[in-house]
This record gives sequence, structure tokens and C-alpha cells, in this order.
Amino acid sequence: MDVIFPVAGLGSRLRPQTWSKPKPLVSVAGKPMFEHVMDRILPVEPEKLVFITGYLGDQLETWARQTYPDIELAFVEQPEMLGQTDAIVRTRDICKGDALILFPDALFEADFSTLEEIDADGVIFTKVVEDPSSLGVTLVENGYITQLIEKPSEPVSNQATVGIYYFEDVQALYAAIDEQMRRELKTKGEYFIADAIQLMIDGGARFITSNIDVFEDCGNVDSLLHTNQYLLTLNPPSPAQRAGSVIIPPSFVDSTANVENAIIGPYASVGPRAIVKDAVVRDCVIESDAIVSGVVLEHSVIGRSASIGGTPSQFNVADATKVRV
Repeated sequence: MDVIFPVAGLGSRLRPQTWSKPKPLVSVAGKPMFEHVMDRILPVEPEKLVFITGYLGDQLETWARQTYPDIELAFVEQPEMLGQTDAIVRTRDICKGDALILFPDALFEADFSTLEEIDADGVIFTKVVEDPSSLGVTLVENGYITQLIEKPSEPVSNQATVGIYYFEDVQALYAAIDEQMRRELKTKGEYFIADAIQLMIDGGARFITSNIDVFEDCGNVDSLLHTNQYLLTLNPPSPAQRAGSVIIPPSFVDSTANVENAIIGPYASVGPRAIVKDAVVRDCVIESDAIVSGVVLEHSVIGRSASIGGTPSQFNVADATKVRV
């Protein structure tokens, strides 16, 4: 099985972090977001990993080749943002058999081990949600998907799609994309995979759903920090305590980080060679080589080599006075 990662997006919801690095390389719980996704993909032993890159794609390729030197990797470029299937169809000369397409904008817990044994042409992974109005949903009859609906105005289903799709024959998807483009089936000027799959279903293809319980979005700062909390709680790290400082679990502190006179945690991630001095850091992601000094930080993301500094304050406060700093 090949695994296709469409990662050409700009990551605009996660700016300013994504001005200088692609979204999959933003850190969470001690390593790039994409590496957590890979931890969940590699156990199925994919034949090759195919990356569809665009904005800052050279960084992603360099990282992937350095991190996974023993895995077959392929890279194609989407030069213009014309939609999901405009990106996917660019892999047609690379992928020939079954394939898993995964939009790595989120962290998930899913079982891929039985995909090759399914009695269907494909699988769409879903999660039951209370309000699917901002998502795509699936309608199912007699065990098979009959319709995909983007952002339903009426509560027709609570099974929301999560950006993970399996195709027993990916060439059939490419053929559907060709037809989608011939008909110019677009949403807001872009080609979406839901329309291509709907063409396959209308033509007789059978798709089933596979429901997942965990789907942690990483698309903006609030969701990224929530995912950081989830991962730190799921597998609590055991960073060594530093003299003169306190590390409150669950927190990750890289062994090369310099921590002096600081309180770190809970839910803090401090990356390689970062410096945290005379500071309190909680519910934060501090990326590699960043410097945090003389401040109290909460619910914050500090990018690579960024510097946040302040000066400890001294007060002489009378009874019942209220001061906010």
C-alpha cells in the first residue's frame, strides 16, 4: 500500500508559525506534527510514501529524507492551489495499486491493519460529532456510503469525514478525477475529493466508513495546544529535573534545552537547544533554539530561534489593591 500526503497548503490558520516553515513541521509534544502522524502510519509498512508539496516544500523534503532514510519516498509539486484532487492526480505516475490518502492536518488514532481485507472499493474514515455543519458528512444505507455532503445546513448525519481515505485501486480515483475536471465540478473554485468519490459511488463503487474515536486538529494555535496536551497526557514524558528549576508533568523538555531558575509545566514542550531562564512556562510549545527569559507564558507557541524577554517586576502593594501585569 502506498500512502499519499497532500501537504502543499499554506497553513494560513496557523500563522505566523507557517510563514517560515510548512505546517507539518510545526512542533507539538517534542517533535514535528508530521512525525506523530508517521508514528501511526509506519506500523502498516507502506511500500512508499508520496508527498505532494508546494509552499516551503523543500524544507519538508529535506526533513523527510533525513528522518526516514530507509523508506522509499517520492515527491511531486502542486504549483498552484487548485484544490485537493488537483494535487492528488499529480501522483498517478507513481501510485498504481491500493493507496491511503491522508491530509495530515490533524492527529488521529485509527486502525489500518485490516484495510486490504475489506469487501469494498474503499474506506472513508469518519468521526461522530455533535455539530457537523462546518464539515463534510457521509450518508450510509445498508452498510455502504450513498452520498457525501459538504457542510450540511440540515443535520442529515453526524458522521464527519476526517481527511483519511483508502482506495483499493487508486487508478479508479484518478479516472474519477479526470471526469470531475472534465465536468468542472468545483466548490468555491477548487476541486475537492468528495466530488470525485461521489462520481465513483454514482458509477457503482462501494465505499464503507471506518469510525475513529480520536481526531485532534492542529490547524490553529488553540487546537495545536490542545493536541499538545493530548499527546503529553497519552504518553507522559519523563524529563530529568534540572537543579534550581521545577518541571511539572506532563511536560516534555529536550535533553539539550537549557533550563535555569524556571517552572515548566504542566503541558509544556521545550525543544532542542531552547533556553528557558527566570520564567514560568505552562500550556506552551517552545520550539528549537528559542529563548524565553523573565516572563510568565501560558497558552503560547514560540517559534524556532524566537526570543521572548522581560524584566521581573518589584511591587510594594497596599491592602486590597488589584494589579494586573
